[in-house]
Parts: sequence; structure tokens; C-alpha cells
Amino acid sequence: MKCHVCGGGMQSTQSDMPFKTGPHSIVILKEMPVFQCSNCQEFLVEDAVMEQVENILANTDQGTELEIVRFAA
Repeated sequence: MKCHVCGGGMQSTQSDMPFKTGPHSIVILKEMPVFQCSNCQEFLVEDAVMEQVENILANTDQGTELEIVRFAA
């Protein structure tokens, strides 16, 4: 798979990713599977993984300022 930004190679890896879920709420998903460019660090999330992310975020406490959740594939 090639990077759509620079054309470099995309490698499967895990990364900690932040998501803003409300005006004052951030959820960090730890060890989320992504494809990351070995050249420019651009990343890509597969559709199936994004569906899981949406489910996880829907079940987080919107009143919490910062929540850290381990992504479980």
C-alpha cells in the first residue's frame, strides 16, 4: 500500500490516537491499529477499525475531560 501524500510505503502498526468527543472532552485510544507511512508519518485507518472506534467513543462518558481507553481488536 502506498501513501496518498508522498507515495511512501505504508506499514501496519499500532498508535495512540486522540479523539475530541465534545467541547471539553478528549478520548485517547491506546494501541489502535493503523497504517503509517514510513516516510512522512501520514496514517490511514481501515473502515472496520473506524467502526470499532465509533462504538468505543459512543460508550465513553461525555462529561469526562480526558479518558484513556485501550483499543481491543
